[in-house]
Amino acid sequence: MAKAWMQALLGVCLLLVSSGVLAADLCPQLSQRQGDPQVATRIIAVACDEYLRWNRPFIDSDGRLANLPAYEAESNGLKDGGAPWRRVAFYWQSSGLLPAMAFKAGASDCTYAVMNLSYQGLGCRGFVIDNPWSAAFISWVMQRAGVPGFHDSPSHFDYVRAARKDAASPYRFVAPGSSVVQAGDMLCFVRSKALFGFDGLVKRIDAGDNGLPMHCDIIVAIDAGKAYGIGGNVQQAVTLRILPVDAQGRLTGLLMRSADDSACVPDSEASCNFNRQDWAVLLALKSQDELARIGPVLPPGAQYNPPVPETCCVNCVLGSGVPRCPAPGQPLLKPATPDEPLPGGG
Repeated sequence: MAKAWMQALLGVCLLLVSSGVLAADLCPQLSQRQGDPQVATRIIAVACDEYLRWNRPFIDSDGRLANLPAYEAESNGLKDGGAPWRRVAFYWQSSGLLPAMAFKAGASDCTYAVMNLSYQGLGCRGFVIDNPWSAAFISWVMQRAGVPGFHDSPSHFDYVRAARKDAASPYRFVAPGSSVVQAGDMLCFVRSKALFGFDGLVKRIDAGDNGLPMHCDIIVAIDAGKAYGIGGNVQQAVTLRILPVDAQGRLTGLLMRSADDSACVPDSEASCNFNRQDWAVLLALKSQDELARIGPVLPPGAQYNPPVPETCCVNCVLGSGVPRCPAPGQPLLKPATPDEPLPGGG
């Protein structure tokens, strides 16, 4: 089925090619289309906008990290002058996934850090550094783009599994290379030391496995034998990755990890390639008509999802007005004030 968003994207590509601009530079134009009626275009636009915010770090087609202007722990360096760590905290907070991480040290500090830019937020900064945030980034992008039926989660495995098991998922679960890759799709690999590939991942999901460390990149453009994917927490930033596709638009020549891979060390440079991964699944975005049968496909009304209010805190900030989380079975404690010490000396 022809897709209107693909026609629009093709028009942009033809315009850029005619002007001598490479397809790798599509993001500045696509980032302006976050209100597009097509779900796929909104996904691309949101991902591109964040990639530009992080000043365009990328891994080239040879698997080399070619540019890294800012990384998660820094207090400045984003295009708008913002702090990368605070932006990552925003992904957690705005996606609504932060409460699920409340048991992690520093997580409760992030709500205050997101809403108060003058707050130093050392606890939140530690939380951002210590906890993988790539799935939180993907979940935030999907929420911001208004993707119906997406399974928000701090774990990639949850929405990968949903693509295989749940007919209401906005994605199909297919083997990399078996289908033409399109902008809006996601390409995922398994981060475990064990090797799985597509067949191994299928077996784990069908056996009822509840978790597996993974990572997914959003495909934002395909042109001239290359696919361009954007992911969060790739070398501690929102980073673009360049991968090969064949003349039909299928992923081809993906470098796969193997059991006998040599370690990446100075005397074995050929082993050093950030694109060598256990590529296990392509999540293919369903058509606009199919998505409309899952849920609303209109653009979200607000530019950003509002921060999710925190109901209580574990590592409380003095004067924040957020009450301390009680022990099981105990009533909620009142907020601490500057003149009143926190219970337990916190």
